[in-house]
Amino acid sequence: MLYAAYGSNLDPRQMAQRCPHSPLRGTGWLPGWRLTFGGDGWDGALPTLVEDPGQQVFVGVYDVTEPDAAALDHWESATDGLYRRLTVRVQLLEGEASAWLYALDDFEGGTPSARTIGLLADAAEAAGAPEDYVAALRARPCDSGW
Repeated sequence: MLYAAYGSNLDPRQMAQRCPHSPLRGTGWLPGWRLTFGGDGWDGALPTLVEDPGQQVFVGVYDVTEPDAAALDHWESATDGLYRRLTVRVQLLEGEASAWLYALDDFEGGTPSARTIGLLADAAEAAGAPEDYVAALRARPCDSGW
């Protein structure tokens, strides 16, 4: 099964640790969605995606094994109900594919921490996201401290 990573799991090194049996299949775009933040985590608002025509999100697509998917559910707090799985269509170089991702099961709104923004931008950069995409992430409004 294919998993579309848009947050810190874009970083191939992190995914290799969390899901060691699930190789990166490629990178691409999730058209019709945008990255936003919501809920109230211990470190500010949490990353999530919402549908938004005309927008797109850079994703890393991994071919995830069942045991690695179960481990990822734990990492992403899907077992606690914080995030839920959604099935989406992603655009890869070789064409369109169906994949699942995690979406926050909470309200949209709130400000992420500078730490969260830095993690997301670093992960996107590690995955080979275009420079303008990474720069836009780094420029997002954030809370710089407690």
